[in-house]
Amino acid sequence: MVGQPIPLRPARTCMRRAPTEEAALPGSPGSSGPVPEAPDPLRRLARGAFGKGAPRARRARALWAAGTGVAAAALLLPLVSAGPYATAEQRGTSRLQQQFADAAEDHDVPESVLLGVSYLQSRWDAHGGAPSVSGGYGPMHLTDARTALARSAAAHGGHFGSGSEDPRGDTARPALKTAAATDGDEALKPGELPARLRTAERAAKLTGLTRKELRESTAANLRGGAALLAAAQKKLGRPLSPDPADWYGAVASFPAASERGTGTAFADDVFDVMRSGEQRTTDSGQRVRLDADPALRADPSQVDGTGQAGLRSAPGQKPECPRSVSCEWLPAPYEEYTDDDGNPNYGNHDKARRPASASVDYIVVHDTEGNWDTVMDLIQDPEYVSWNYSLRSSDGHIAQHVRGKDAAWHAGNWYVNAKSVGLEHEGFLTDPDAWYTEAMYRSSARLVRYLVDKYDIPLDRQHILGHDNVPGVTSANIPGMHTDPGPYFDWQHYFTLLGRPFTSKGAPDGKLLTIRPDYRKHRPEYTKCDDSGDPCPAHGSGAVRLHTAPDADSELVQDIGLHPGGKSTTGVNDTGARASTGQQYAVAGRKGDWTAIWYLGQKAWFHNPKKQPTAVPARGRLIVPADGKDEIPVYGRAYPEKEAYPEGIPAQELSPLPYRIKAGQAYAAGLKTRGEYLYAKEFDPEAEKFKVVRGDLTYYQIQLGHRVAFVKAEDVKVIRS
Repeated sequence: MVGQPIPLRPARTCMRRAPTEEAALPGSPGSSGPVPEAPDPLRRLARGAFGKGAPRARRARALWAAGTGVAAAALLLPLVSAGPYATAEQRGTSRLQQQFADAAEDHDVPESVLLGVSYLQSRWDAHGGAPSVSGGYGPMHLTDARTALARSAAAHGGHFGSGSEDPRGDTARPALKTAAATDGDEALKPGELPARLRTAERAAKLTGLTRKELRESTAANLRGGAALLAAAQKKLGRPLSPDPADWYGAVASFPAASERGTGTAFADDVFDVMRSGEQRTTDSGQRVRLDADPALRADPSQVDGTGQAGLRSAPGQKPECPRSVSCEWLPAPYEEYTDDDGNPNYGNHDKARRPASASVDYIVVHDTEGNWDTVMDLIQDPEYVSWNYSLRSSDGHIAQHVRGKDAAWHAGNWYVNAKSVGLEHEGFLTDPDAWYTEAMYRSSARLVRYLVDKYDIPLDRQHILGHDNVPGVTSANIPGMHTDPGPYFDWQHYFTLLGRPFTSKGAPDGKLLTIRPDYRKHRPEYTKCDDSGDPCPAHGSGAVRLHTAPDADSELVQDIGLHPGGKSTTGVNDTGARASTGQQYAVAGRKGDWTAIWYLGQKAWFHNPKKQPTAVPARGRLIVPADGKDEIPVYGRAYPEKEAYPEGIPAQELSPLPYRIKAGQAYAAGLKTRGEYLYAKEFDPEAEKFKVVRGDLTYYQIQLGHRVAFVKAEDVKVIRS
């Protein structure tokens, strides 16, 4: 019967415990798994050879990859029991569960293996036939990048090379202009596609199904995935065994990664899911369950015959990564060059000696909007921008480019750049509704958990920012700020993996709340995903829309910085009237199914019905104007007062943003910090010339709108919610 465990071992005397919906990664609060270790001497692995050469032929890629294939305990994702024991007969079977069983049976693949691989790719979601950010389709994430690129919309301008944002964001230096990371078919030509971006092609040959059927039919997609696993097992010379333990090598081959360590890390994650079990309701409303098999053992030696590149060492530093991920060191250059005007310049980041010189307070989440190999080339160009880490979509592989001690050029705000680590998630499709794989979510969460432990960064949405939450440094910069990762990034799932899910705290009628819609059920209509004029395809979203009145037909609230003289829209890249999962706001009113918050200096209403709430109560500190102040200014950067700058370092202007906070309003408080400015305008290979200027002026960070902002401590007082 579907759902029953395949009889691999002698029957146990008790039934298996039902797993929970979500599980934290090891080392996360609430997890019983081990804490990821600090970066020790780890194993080395190679990066695949596919892709165009580096922008400059003289530069060879220096690689060092963090160890994978570690003890299974280092990757376990333990789940807490969801309740009473239940048999397969008591649970019943959904259509999707039956389709998994049928595909597994047809290709002699253990059902638990097929379910485990699919979970690490899509969490069993079909996404309405939409491709992932790397051109993968369906629950098995069968990649058909050629088709995805041909259909990709060109309207999304969220990242490097689009809009007017200066990624460096230092107004003391000329704006840094960059070319687009990708230009559709020019960036990825069909003949150059790596195997990991055309697994649907291979599945079509194995099954006789068309690529269209594999993309659009869930049943066909599952059969294609099962066929790929069976073919990998045969290629390894192994039998089509009913024992899941015999399939480790085939699972490691599934993402078609060229690096052995990457395949091993993916297989470890899949086997961890099979050990701990999973169950959830998919985006199509179907219940799927994978029974826990805690006694399952993996045999990493099975990877020996996969043909994936073995480990190799090369000159260079070791990557700063947790031991539970596949990670390589691919350094961004720090060198001088002559610009187009004949002037000496340098790139593509700054030396800073953090955290000894200054604290690291933020992690900024981006998406690349460029394919992996193109982005790996761009990051090695000294005339391009930089970020600290890149994460690959198909398997969660990580490359580090800028050491944590140095300041990368990525967020469009120099104050944030000087105090943050930037994570770029692969996504060469420009469609805003393209989705992220579970493998990448998990790898990213492990990396973030490692970084917050290393730098003592609070795990909340005032410190773990999307690029779309970073403020413009001045009023003139606001319209050009980028909007990735956008309203379809699942922040609740991400923070659950981090061990800090957004939960209800405090009284229902309290003064502070956390935005938290049900991602699967919450599907606000967005527009401008393409040039058709039609609404974007229906898709789960973690963002709520904000109105001027408790009425869905009322106008959206205005963002006078983003739209000077204009109005907010429902455009997928318009953040002017949007609040996102995990962000906290002060309550400004309640009426029926609607709740108001203070937002950009005004009252903003969102639909928050009791039957399907989109926010939960919260506890914390609130910032209000100090007594006697009718209104106070807000800032996009927390810079020191003029008197703090020593001779030879130009004082940076304290430039207020166009918003004002009036008496009677309140905003969620974040960190408290002294004004600080990283002065780094010269080529400084030994990190001896940069200066960190600190003043006596103190700021509070607040959740002003969709983006954070800063207020002077002397202008406000702090109250409890």
